[in-house]
Amino acid sequence: MNFNEIIGHEDIISRFRSSIEQGRVSHAYIIAGQKDSGRLTLANAFAKTLQCQEGGTESCGHCKSCLQAESMNHPDIDYITHEGDHISVNDVRNQLNAEISKRPYSSKYRIFIMKEAERMTEEAQNALLKTIEEPPEYGIIILITTKPELLLPTIRSRCITFITKPVKEKDIREYLVNKLNVEDKKADFAIEYAQGNLGKAVQLATNEEYEKLIQSVIDLESNIRELTYDDISYSIQKCSDFKVNINDYLDLMMMWYRDILILKVTGNPDKILFKTEYSAIKNQAQFLSFNELELKERAITAAKERINANANLEDIMILLIMTLKEHYD
Repeated sequence: MNFNEIIGHEDIISRFRSSIEQGRVSHAYIIAGQKDSGRLTLANAFAKTLQCQEGGTESCGHCKSCLQAESMNHPDIDYITHEGDHISVNDVRNQLNAEISKRPYSSKYRIFIMKEAERMTEEAQNALLKTIEEPPEYGIIILITTKPELLLPTIRSRCITFITKPVKEKDIREYLVNKLNVEDKKADFAIEYAQGNLGKAVQLATNEEYEKLIQSVIDLESNIRELTYDDISYSIQKCSDFKVNINDYLDLMMMWYRDILILKVTGNPDKILFKTEYSAIKNQAQFLSFNELELKERAITAAKERINANANLEDIMILLIMTLKEHYD
């Protein structure tokens, strides 16, 4: 995308444009925020604009450089890749440090974009730090992360940091309904669930897998009191069949208990996400105290942390659902 096609993030785009216009582009940036919140889109638009042959604050979209950037085949825009769970010191040395010493092939800058920068080992971060401390005049490094606090303070202090903010609901709605032709009811659910994350809203509203995912969560949570161990195993098997991220499944489970909490506090069904399941949510609200709801939210959060740490998915989910099943009797 060009800057003018990005939904939201006006403050970040304004600062990018200003730095280009004033000739004060930094050698290192951190773009932090939630997964799917537009961090990579911003990085790509910035890189594309910097390399545009017309040299303005908006990429032209038709020069050779722009076409190469759009096809992800620009010789002076590099993406750091890695295998496994971590970005190793060799990944940084071979793909970034060694390459940044080479002058640009055809553009003003050599730009390096690293996704999941929080996955760098400490050794890898120290190797990167040496380059950030003494970068060549043409070198630009963009680190994309969900957890900037996991980067060394010495790296953070040498980078300009941008943090993505939630996109306005009206802007997400306009994009879903007018651009993607999503029906109003589905758009409403996606917007409420995404909480300002455009990428999440688009996935939920346009991916058939997500519709199945939502129904699976409803089936599980609305019948959780009666679930047997075999039912739980079957639910987990269905869950693993989905190609979407397991964290999305857990997020929807969390939203179910958020709805119960909202209904207990306000009594207003218009404020809940799972509006079609009002009766089930109201019924469960009668059995669960505020403390029990907090315990269930903690259990889901803990399950996400264990899954992200590569613990056994089936074991975690069985334990989680058995924990969530408590306190209904």
